[in-house]
Amino acid sequence: MVSTLIAQRIALGILLLLAASVLIFAGTQILPGDVAQSILGQSATPVALANLRNEMGLNYPAYVRYFHWLFGILHGDLGTALTSKLDIATSVGERLGNTLFLAFWAAIVAVPLAIILGLIAVRYRNGFLDKAISGFALASTSVPEFFIGYLLVYFFAVKFQIFPGISMIYEDMPFLDKMKAIALPCTALTLGILAHMMRMTRAAILNVMQSAYIETAELKSLTAFEIIRKHALPNAIAPIINVVILNLAYLVVGVVVVEVIFVYPGMGQYLVDHVAKRDVPVVQAVGLVFAAVYIFLNVVADVASILANPRLRHPR
Repeated sequence: MVSTLIAQRIALGILLLLAASVLIFAGTQILPGDVAQSILGQSATPVALANLRNEMGLNYPAYVRYFHWLFGILHGDLGTALTSKLDIATSVGERLGNTLFLAFWAAIVAVPLAIILGLIAVRYRNGFLDKAISGFALASTSVPEFFIGYLLVYFFAVKFQIFPGISMIYEDMPFLDKMKAIALPCTALTLGILAHMMRMTRAAILNVMQSAYIETAELKSLTAFEIIRKHALPNAIAPIINVVILNLAYLVVGVVVVEVIFVYPGMGQYLVDHVAKRDVPVVQAVGLVFAAVYIFLNVVADVASILANPRLRHPR
């Protein structure tokens, strides 16, 4: 039963990724304007335009170009960038590593902090700490990431000059220098996902706290923290795991704005640079990588929920 449910989630994820590839390819094809003209400029001759269209395969029908693109992806070939003539797979590998490095450290900070704050809010629910944490979460959710990023740059990079305002990293950079470089974008991402995870943790535990076995635990004279730690948290872990993984998916895919603000050499900055240059193969490749990461982590969230929740494993 469990293996069947997991197989269904994986199959659904593959179908969603295939549908996403169709949408990404179609979306880049219906953009207004001529790709060849935008690359060569207004002074391009008709012969040069015709040669470039033939080189890019633009003379073939859209469905033929789609299957050619998909066949290349299945063989690990993401194509070649039109502007730089570099292999897209190599460039994406470097940029994706930088994005995952940033997302990893943001998650290392955000996930434990969100769970701890959620537990404290439950312990002191309706009290000063609960209201203060909930108020902070509401404010953090209401403020857009780009505004948080600009505030961090102003105070910590310009005014006090503690951290660099431009987060450039490279392969041989010392680890401590890397950590200093990503401090501000990591903080912006942490504040972006912290509130949602904390509120969902609080809501999940409060829902469990209304159960009868919690009342039994209270009658045993256990402290509030013992009740939460031994009884409420283990039974609320399934929705918490689900919301954590979904926020990790957002953390990887939603880095575009933060990376642009801090000029961080990740996937988001790579995408924006080539959208401005109308480099369609790069836009398609990055869009597909983002879709694959998001769908993969959603499948992981579904599988984790199935494994953690007996009611999902045995729906009858």
